[in-house]
Amino acid sequence: MLDHLTYTAPEPKVIQGAKQDWELVIGLEVHAQVASNAKLFSGASTGFGAEPNSHVAFVDAAMPGMLPVINEFCVAQAVKTGLGLKAAINLRSAFDRKNYFYPDLPQGYQISQLYHPIVGEGEVIVDMGPGVARRVRIERIHLEQDAGKSIHDMDPNMSFVDLNRTGVALMEIVSRPDIRGPEEAAAYVAKLRQIMRYLGTCDGNMQNGNLRADVNVSVCPPGAYERYQETQDFSHLGTRCEIKNMNSLRFIQAAIDYEARRQIAILEDGGKVVQETRLYDPDRGETRSMRSKEEAHDYRYFPDPDLLPLEIEQAWVDGIAASMPELPDQKKARFVADLGLSEYDAGVLTAEVENADYFEAVARGRDGKMAANWVINELFGRLNKEGLTVETSPVSAAQLGGVIDLIGSGAISGKIAKDLFEILWTEGGDPAEIVDARGMKQVTDLGAIEAAVDEIIAANPAQVEKAKANPKLAGWFVGQVLKATGGKANPAAVQELVARKLGQ
Repeated sequence: MLDHLTYTAPEPKVIQGAKQDWELVIGLEVHAQVASNAKLFSGASTGFGAEPNSHVAFVDAAMPGMLPVINEFCVAQAVKTGLGLKAAINLRSAFDRKNYFYPDLPQGYQISQLYHPIVGEGEVIVDMGPGVARRVRIERIHLEQDAGKSIHDMDPNMSFVDLNRTGVALMEIVSRPDIRGPEEAAAYVAKLRQIMRYLGTCDGNMQNGNLRADVNVSVCPPGAYERYQETQDFSHLGTRCEIKNMNSLRFIQAAIDYEARRQIAILEDGGKVVQETRLYDPDRGETRSMRSKEEAHDYRYFPDPDLLPLEIEQAWVDGIAASMPELPDQKKARFVADLGLSEYDAGVLTAEVENADYFEAVARGRDGKMAANWVINELFGRLNKEGLTVETSPVSAAQLGGVIDLIGSGAISGKIAKDLFEILWTEGGDPAEIVDARGMKQVTDLGAIEAAVDEIIAANPAQVEKAKANPKLAGWFVGQVLKATGGKANPAAVQELVARKLGQ
């Protein structure tokens, strides 16, 4: 649905240097851990938080004679991700060895896909506001193994190595340098995370390192990027530096901003930016050099002799495509078109797949706008306050739907509904049964309401004169009647009777 919408690309972020203006150019390599119970080339568990070195198969530990065996499910997850990003699926791909030494890499190489990735070019539409979006081109997605984890803070004299993560399947999603600002970069990562969580191909848990990004940052004078786009000649762009292993959207923005200003200061001082890999220190709010940036030839890539080229059939890909769930952009457009929601409300409700599922359960067969109002304002507001999620919500979708049904039937007023919501939150139960048992039903008997109105009017003659002179003051009588009836009187009936009694 989004393909048919028109949008304007956001303006690039301009940073004012001491001598001139500069623009940012950003590309990202996002590493997403494949949602799978087993690793890419072994049957060892991918479970997080286990005892160190307890989820390690012989092949993960690089024991002699052990051969990798491809996990078909991981391949399917990569294909599904590619389809979700409107990318080309390569029916033939191949694995390469990326050679380097590190203590947490037992084999002395990482099995990856440099030359023949499983997924080719695609795109992501990153919303930056109503009618404003950035189209970010995806260059490729390839499958590769994760490395282990070195631990340096357990002993003053020794480092420890945990190989539980070694061999876990990663999808590396490589973008073109299409991103032009820190906010766009964070929004792009968030959009990728959202899409993969809808697809079920990555859980997106950045805190556990299941989704992390390497951020390539360079700066150039205004106009240079447009020349690059016309020619695809990277010489028009500045020298890039890569900030490794970012697992926080907030830190991604801060790191880009600092790195851009660092490069600008070097250039305006007459120096040259050195291409290198850097780390971001969140405590100091700065990036620092990690190592000079290697090129592909430095890793001595060559085809993995233990793995045949990976060949898949179009029919298998078509089967995966047929089972694809509704993606967030499609769901958001449907909420707007079918349920009459605003773009903003639809965006809030579709931000997380669990929230969208909860809302759909509440809205099914009911007024969409009323359902959205209750889910966003009452439920989400309370969940945020209590630090909970919809999965841990004390009020189920069925219970909240029951509250909306009672409002729709006129059995309870909006005020009573909020009291009922509080009871459901703290005590649980069936909404209709609670209303019956506790006498919470709205008073719709016009005779009883009229008696209450007459009583309030008779007791406040001075206020009656004021209200006759200023009709806006009639609201005071409505409030008094509702208070006198414990909030059970039908507000619309009260307003009508008060207006008639006051001659308005």
